[in-house]
Amino acid sequence: MKHGVKGSKLGVTASHKRAMLRNLTTSLLEHKRITTTLAKAKELRTFVDPIITKAIKGDLNSKRLIMDDLKDKPVVKELFTNIAVTVGDRKGGYTRVVRLGRRRGDAAEMAIIELVDYNAATNEQKKSIGEAREANRDEKNKKNSEKAKALGDTGQ
Repeated sequence: MKHGVKGSKLGVTASHKRAMLRNLTTSLLEHKRITTTLAKAKELRTFVDPIITKAIKGDLNSKRLIMDDLKDKPVVKELFTNIAVTVGDRKGGYTRVVRLGRRRGDAAEMAIIELVDYNAATNEQKKSIGEAREANRDEKNKKNSEKAKALGDTGQ
């Protein structure tokens, strides 16, 4: 029975799972967004959110606890200088999981996990795409109205 056991096994040993979550956390904090399987992304949320909460605290003990989990010093420095400052006003929920669909090779469900406050580039890109579509739509409507006027003037 699975009474009081939190998280999934992910089909690996406990030491392998911990190492995998450490590596995924390092990659997430370094790149701000990674693509992985849905099960790993959901499990990663429970691992990375407490680390970010400790980083927001910002004291020496928190830094030592985080260095115990993450062995990459530049990533820890980035966490304390940039990420903790950016998400400092949040009460929790520092990550977002977005489903992508199934992987072609083995049909595993894929997902993107990203830091919530670091999707500004994505938002700007979506905004610029939306503006471009709107400009194209306006141009198309203008051409269609000119064609309608031209057809109306010829009597057709």
